[in-house]
Amino acid sequence: MKKSILDEYRFFDPQPALRKTAYELYLNVRDLPILSPHGHVEAKMLADNQPFPDPTELLIIPDHYIYRMLYSQGISLESLGIPTTDGTPVEKDHRKIWQTFGDNFYLFAGTPTGVWLAHEFVEVFGIRQKLNSKTAMKIYDRMVEKLKTKEFLPRTLFEKFNIEVLNTTDSPSDPLQYHKKMRESGWKKRVIPCFRPDAAVNVASKKWMDEIAGISKVSGIDIRDYRSYIKALENRREYFKSFGAVSTDQGVESPYSHRLSEGEADAIFQRALKGQATDKDAAAFTANMLMEMARMSIEDGLVMQIHAGAFRNHNRNVFERFGPDKGGDIPVRTEFTRNLHEFLNEFGNNLKFTVVLFTLDETPYSRELAPIAGHYPAVKLGASWWFHDSIQGMIRYRQNITETAGIYNTVGFTDDTRAFLSIPARHDLARRMDSNFLAGLVARHIIGIDEAKSMGRALAYDLVKKAYRL
Repeated sequence: MKKSILDEYRFFDPQPALRKTAYELYLNVRDLPILSPHGHVEAKMLADNQPFPDPTELLIIPDHYIYRMLYSQGISLESLGIPTTDGTPVEKDHRKIWQTFGDNFYLFAGTPTGVWLAHEFVEVFGIRQKLNSKTAMKIYDRMVEKLKTKEFLPRTLFEKFNIEVLNTTDSPSDPLQYHKKMRESGWKKRVIPCFRPDAAVNVASKKWMDEIAGISKVSGIDIRDYRSYIKALENRREYFKSFGAVSTDQGVESPYSHRLSEGEADAIFQRALKGQATDKDAAAFTANMLMEMARMSIEDGLVMQIHAGAFRNHNRNVFERFGPDKGGDIPVRTEFTRNLHEFLNEFGNNLKFTVVLFTLDETPYSRELAPIAGHYPAVKLGASWWFHDSIQGMIRYRQNITETAGIYNTVGFTDDTRAFLSIPARHDLARRMDSNFLAGLVARHIIGIDEAKSMGRALAYDLVKKAYRL
């Protein structure tokens, strides 16, 4: 058998003594179970437990990390089989799409996507060859054969990956039928929903009224005004909790928070019901709902997550033709100190409340986020997220926040992925990079090796388990 193309010491510092310590620390956490309380894997996949489709359908079509890079090089999304919202034709030959992927795989060199895919090919599929134009179809055929076997059924891989908890992300109107199906099947593994209220909060969205109608239907509450709206959301949160939910997740461009009076909130709500809500209304309503979601979390115990700093669907042409989440989201500058002032003064000192902050803007790490988390008991810092879920992103994150906030005011690593097969790859990368960071502290005699081992375990497992009450 050919030697694996993955070096056992990959990503560690090249200095021999530091590399040795990093590897020792990594071995201490390598085989810990995976906790994934923030992600976007679809519950249907595990509920149905059917064989995965072909490699193109599995790895390329659903993954914007892959096709955004190809699109940036002038390869059309239609040629990659990405479905259009208007139903116009796209490439259906999945072998042809895979060949295009193979022809252009070199584009991912040095990127986190390249790192994850290399892990998936070698560790999951046992493929030792590098993907390129010549090997593309041979690798495709080998993967097809493996995907037909029982060893590659979703639930089998879930257990092989040593996943202890997997979180899905679901809108308030979701009836959670696939979570119910999993429960009724008798499968004992823990897959839980996460309450994602974005579709119900953005009153300026064209789909907002559809979401409100859906919530009314599944909650049995006729939503006519702001008060009944809040009651319905509380109802849905309790329903999510009945299926094991431990958290909520709000995506906002700005974390601005401000409580409106019930009259002010209802006035915006009534305009929204008439399709008359403005962007200004939407910003004010979202700011108010951050306050409301925190209040609800104190009452029902769900951990609150805020993801800030994404300009969603920046490419209007792609959005209008292919819909949201197609690789066109771009980070924007984000401010937390003033925007969260009202929020933190009302909720930040409450020991019953936990809010996890994520950002796509790295500049507030040392200036704002580390000091905030290093002071307010309710605040924890989320992992380096999305574009920064990478080797250098993890290095910058630890360097910028550790001296002020320490590691125990973070939640360790959460993978935030839609790509099921990438989960072990992402956690392995994070465990390696945290081990390398801690090895540097040991080398400079800032901490001892025993402290480093305890901290490494905390970052890989203990912190996320504690923060999300798992």
